[in-house]
Amino acid sequence: MERFVSSYTNKVDAKGRVSVPASFRSILARDGFDGVFCYPSLDSQTLDAGGSSLIDEIHALLEGLDPYSDERDELSLALFGESEILKIDQDGRVVLPPRLREHAGIADSAVFVGVGHKFQLWSPERFEARRMGARKRVVELKKLLRNAARGQTGAIGGAGT
Repeated sequence: MERFVSSYTNKVDAKGRVSVPASFRSILARDGFDGVFCYPSLDSQTLDAGGSSLIDEIHALLEGLDPYSDERDELSLALFGESEILKIDQDGRVVLPPRLREHAGIADSAVFVGVGHKFQLWSPERFEARRMGARKRVVELKKLLRNAARGQTGAIGGAGT
């Protein structure tokens, strides 16, 4: 399976149309999906998007929950009930509905960000803030992992002496 990678900033026109990056469109096409499955992210002011693989992943998550549980109903509502299937036109563009643009704060440009199994659409300002925060957290995490590895190595080396 191919993954969505990199980031692209594209203009949003007055009708809410924005070009989907060609590399993302080709992954969607190979995934067998004619369009973009898109919904408001559950944990940030962005849009999550993808194709058949993302829909299948959500379906599998929901199938793991009791059929009549509140958790399943709420996740179904949030992930399927608030989603849109955006049609890609002959020029490679989709129309972002006002409701989705409002959630993500997208006005005159959108940043498409590949995150592996899916991609996200951000306002440039929110993405830059998120990117900087993520880089800072990754640097801190890297230090923690390095220290943990040193502790394991020391414990393993100390056990054999």
